[in-house]
Amino acid sequence: MEPLTPRDTDLLRLLQRDSRISNADMAHAVGMSPSACWRRVRALEEAGVIEGYTIRINPAAAGLQFHAIVHVQLVRHDPDAVAAFIEAMRGRDEVRECFATTGQADYHLRVLCRDVEAYNRFLEERLFPLTAVQSANTHMILRDLKSETPVSL
Repeated sequence: MEPLTPRDTDLLRLLQRDSRISNADMAHAVGMSPSACWRRVRALEEAGVIEGYTIRINPAAAGLQFHAIVHVQLVRHDPDAVAAFIEAMRGRDEVRECFATTGQADYHLRVLCRDVEAYNRFLEERLFPLTAVQSANTHMILRDLKSETPVSL
């Protein structure tokens, strides 16, 4: 895909603010015809710039009170053990994000659970039994100051 135009950037900002905006309203906001706007958004989707549309859920209102960042250090890095760790993390609903990183920890997880008891079960039943895991250092999130930051354009 060619580089993003200023109009593409405007469309993306509008969609990030409200992915339910109507095509007509979006077209009007950026000074395009509705058909041209629809074609451009479709092209951005097909090029993979727009990966999908989603909603934001308030975790506390949904009964998810425990939120933490977990730094995981692996004991060994053999490919099978690492693959088992990655597959296990991808399969867990409470693991909302998993990043392979540089530094002391090998992986950083963002974990969201109903409560501390549910988190403890996750550790004891799902994380610690994995042969690759050496340690997990939990950092409880006390307050969300800025989350789900859209990509700046």
